[in-house]
Amino acid sequence: MNWIAISIPFFTGLMLLEYLVSKQLKKQTHDMHNTMSNIGVGIAERLCDALITGYFFFIYQYLQKNYGVFTIRHTVFTWIFLLLLTDFIWYWYHRLAHEWNIFWAVHVVHHQSEDFNYTVSARITVLQALVRTGFWAILPLLGFPAEMITTMLLIHGLYPFFIHTTLIKDMGILEYVLVTPAHHSVHHASNPEYLDKNYGDVFIIWDKLFGTFKKLDPAIPIQYGLTTPLRSYSFLWQHFHFFIELFIALKHTKGVISKIKLLFQKPDTLSADYRLEAIAAFRIKQTETPFTSRINKYVASQLIILLTFLFLFILFENQVAYPVRIAFLISVLLTLINCGAILEQKKWIFYLEAARLIVLICTTLYYFRISYLILASLCLLLLLVTSFKQLQQRYLQQVYKQ
Repeated sequence: MNWIAISIPFFTGLMLLEYLVSKQLKKQTHDMHNTMSNIGVGIAERLCDALITGYFFFIYQYLQKNYGVFTIRHTVFTWIFLLLLTDFIWYWYHRLAHEWNIFWAVHVVHHQSEDFNYTVSARITVLQALVRTGFWAILPLLGFPAEMITTMLLIHGLYPFFIHTTLIKDMGILEYVLVTPAHHSVHHASNPEYLDKNYGDVFIIWDKLFGTFKKLDPAIPIQYGLTTPLRSYSFLWQHFHFFIELFIALKHTKGVISKIKLLFQKPDTLSADYRLEAIAAFRIKQTETPFTSRINKYVASQLIILLTFLFLFILFENQVAYPVRIAFLISVLLTLINCGAILEQKKWIFYLEAARLIVLICTTLYYFRISYLILASLCLLLLLVTSFKQLQQRYLQQVYKQ
């Protein structure tokens, strides 16, 4: 059974259940546009992860066989030790991801949401997964076999989903040992008294050992998100804004040594002017125009369709030709970029729709190679070229107007 594919409807169902419970309790835990943004980022990460995760196994296997210090066997003790070690490594990766600019650039996306619910757990980028692999490489170098590592990473990766919620309150004695929703809500807070606290993933003991633990104070209302809110639904801007800010900061910093130091300094050392310079350069502006129900329904329907196709793609991935995989990845990314642009009510969205249609046509021609489909695809492409302006005007009218 393909457990990775099954996890998509399973976790999506839990997200929906949390939303329904919060409505029943009359608690405002979900902003529609934050939720759509979270799910969009998660779709991209899950797809990219599905395409590259298999390679990580062979990397771990190669490192263990050629450079492993020990040869570690499967025993109850070694599994427990691996769990503790994995969580310990995560703690230090996570802490450095908040303390070093170079790592914050890949982790910042996870903290952009101004909500705190199960959808936020999906807000992880493939860039973060790549960086984390460098930290996980310690495990095969110590001698843990690849099958133990990949199994543990799957198990270890499940737990954090359940701590991204405000519906679960005090967990009693478990609060002393495990990372709980209360502990993790502190981590996601942008309140000054809560910044850079509670980095643990499964066990809270590391924070208590290294002085980064902070208990939730019910008297302090939590403000989630970044200390300087992003104010953008752009899929690309969400992923790359800090890289751009860091590049601008490096450009303004003189001397090679100073530039290198900047990469390993804390994010709050960067001047706020760099964000403003980046915003001005890329003309980033969140629309002031109220969203229509048409826009909300259109973007929501796109995400539902993407989730459905993502499930089917991962379920039958081994039967999909490599060029079709790449075409599917491009189509998904174009759709997600387009969804963000629609939420910002950009006029250039039709160009992305046209690009997505061209990718679909090319994929159809490659995959089916049936004469009438080729003819239909060429006719559709001809219509797109000859009637581009009219189609663009009609499309914008349908999406943006009641």
